[in-house]
Formats: sequence, structure tokens, C-alpha cells
Amino acid sequence: MKKNVTIAAMLSILLLATTANGYAQSAQNDAPSAGTSTTKKEEVVYVYGPGGPLGPIKELAERFSKTNKLKVEVTAGPEANWVEKAKKDADVVFGGSEYMLQEMVHKYPGLIDEKTRTSLYPRAAGILVRKGNPKKIQGLQDLSKPGIKIIDVNGAGQLGLWEDLAGRQGLIPDLQQNIATSVKSSADAIALWKSNSELDAWITYESWHYRLTDETDLIRLPETDKLYRGTPIAVTQTTDNKKTAQQFIAYLKTDEAHQVFQKWGWK
Repeated sequence: MKKNVTIAAMLSILLLATTANGYAQSAQNDAPSAGTSTTKKEEVVYVYGPGGPLGPIKELAERFSKTNKLKVEVTAGPEANWVEKAKKDADVVFGGSEYMLQEMVHKYPGLIDEKTRTSLYPRAAGILVRKGNPKKIQGLQDLSKPGIKIIDVNGAGQLGLWEDLAGRQGLIPDLQQNIATSVKSSADAIALWKSNSELDAWITYESWHYRLTDETDLIRLPETDKLYRGTPIAVTQTTDNKKTAQQFIAYLKTDEAHQVFQKWGWK
């Protein structure tokens, strides 16, 4: 009987020692190793919008990121390319014109917080022509001449742009008959401009020239004939970074930011 009790006691002691060793090993594995420390995941602000305002917004996102030690990631281009991802993680959305952002409000309920909507800077419409301006185009009147081939973007912030300009001078029928092709986005227009040298002119924003300096010359319209459209931006309803998103938008309204927009062709 005593022998059995002694054996049981020894087994209990052995079991306790094994368990304690297991706990100690587990604690050692879970503890951070010497010379290392836990770091907070980098905060990222996700910004989405059309390709037109990409130049200044990307440049300013990089400046804001360096100053605030975080990352502002800008995705821009045709809406269809980014909208599904934006529904999941967007913090900020911008438009290429006021009507363009309003269209997104209607198409994607619950995405844009309209109370945070902010108008940035206007940009003027102008005429892009081939380098060296071989057709000697100086204004809208020249676009109405026989044989001139115009590319039109019927959307992407430019919907009706040529018609509004031509209507002021009674040139709607003349310009309409010279529209050689009409596309949905600026990306499509750029691809055609580069691949089809027979296209002579593109009525668009002056700002596109600064993205296409190797492929275009810019014909500025007289101030009395110019047409301006806005550049709206807003925080999303789904963001977890509302405070930082609002700080980024506030930064875009500073004098420093305005100067960057002006460099890219905004007023």
C-alpha cells in the first residue's frame, strides 16, 4: 500500500514539473526577443478620383505624407478601374468637376459624406493641338474649318465642354461636324491622341497639357471666352481615418497647395 502511494506521489511531482516547464517555454516563445520592439502599423489614407487632378493631388499627397509621417495613397484614372476598391477602403474621393462628384453621390449611395464636400480650385478649358501646331489653330473659329478633326471626351468632367464653349460663338453645328471621334474618358482620348496622328485638336482642360507636354501644344482661349469647372473633394462615409482625411483636405486648401495646383494648370 505504501509503495503504491509513493509511486503516485512521484508521478504527480513529475507531471507538475512537466507542466511548469511547458508554461515557461510558452512564455519564452511569446515574449519579444532582445533588441526588438513592437511597432504600430503605418497609417494609410486612401484617396481615389479621376486622372485629371492626379498631378497636383499626388504631389501634395507626398508632401503631406512626409510632414505627418504617414502614407497618402492616391489612385486615379477611369472610375470603373477603382470604384469597387474605393467602396471598401476609400477615405477621400475627388472629382474632375462638380457635376462629376455629384454623379458619384447618386450612383454610389453611402460612399461620399456630402457634409464634408469641399471645392478646391477651378481650371480653364483650352485647346490641345499637335506639337508645332501644324494646322495653325488659334481658337474655336479655326476648329470649325473644313478638314479639322476633333476628339471629344463625352464624360470624365468634360461632358458638354465643347458645346458650352461653341454655343457662345454660334459654332455648335460647325464644331459638331468636325468631331471625328467621341470617347468616355481622358485615358481613352490620350491613347487615341498618341496612336492616331490624324486627330488635330482636343477641347479639354488646360491642365492636361502639363501632363502631355511632349505630345501637345496648348492654345489658351481669351479670358472672355474661357469656361471654368471646379475640383471637388470629400471624405467618405465609411472611413476609419476621418480626422486625418479632413486634415489632408484642409492642407489642399493652403497657399502652398494652391501654388502646386497653379503649377499644374489650375487658376
